[in-house]
Amino acid sequence: MLLAAGVGFARALLIVLSRWGHILAGITWIGLLYFFNFVQVPAYAEFEAGARTEAIRKLTSRALWWFRWAAALTFATGLLIFVFQQDYKSDYMKSLPWLSIFTGMLYGTIMFANVWLVIWPNQKIVIANAEGLAAGREADPNAAAAGRKALLASRTNTLFSIPMVFFMAATSHFFAVAPHLDYLPGAGKRVAWYLIALVVAAVIELNALGYIGGTGPGPTKKPLEKHPDTIVAGFVVWVALFVVMLLMFYKS
Repeated sequence: MLLAAGVGFARALLIVLSRWGHILAGITWIGLLYFFNFVQVPAYAEFEAGARTEAIRKLTSRALWWFRWAAALTFATGLLIFVFQQDYKSDYMKSLPWLSIFTGMLYGTIMFANVWLVIWPNQKIVIANAEGLAAGREADPNAAAAGRKALLASRTNTLFSIPMVFFMAATSHFFAVAPHLDYLPGAGKRVAWYLIALVVAAVIELNALGYIGGTGPGPTKKPLEKHPDTIVAGFVVWVALFVVMLLMFYKS
């Protein structure tokens, strides 16, 4: 009995520590994401070339260190939350709250991949170019294209963050307790929701990577060119997903 109590206590402690770490790391990650998009990019557009180069070398490079490792820690602690809790061993993964957290996890995972596979590799080129300019070398002709790719991925992460945070928060605080919603929907509805969430994610991400509409300016990139438009697009995606989920899982 004492052993079982000790194991239960340890599991509960690991759950709360992983959630605590997840929240702290997530605040750091998303906070820096919003700083880059809402503050840094618009400000850098008004800098003189020399001042922008210095800022990239001394500010952006430092901020990106915290940014990418906060993303990694957020992702890792999210996995720990899933490992330490036991709901997935029951019917939880057939439930409406699971569909909600799945959606948040899906979009958060794509955001994490964008940080490490798109934003950081391209920002390394931009930073190296700034270091080269400061040392008196010629500008890297690839720097502008790399900066553009990083910008599109960063703006896309900002868009994703709006529905992602909602579905993560709504898992326990709305979908688990809301009346007239089917807590245990049928397999057909669950599969339909998986397809909707995946298709929405795929279209948005393929647009970010340039597989839809290229990486230059164009109709599909309009929501990513200016951060106010990105915010609006994020809320549009959230509203669409939320309304569809309510309609799909409403139980009269």
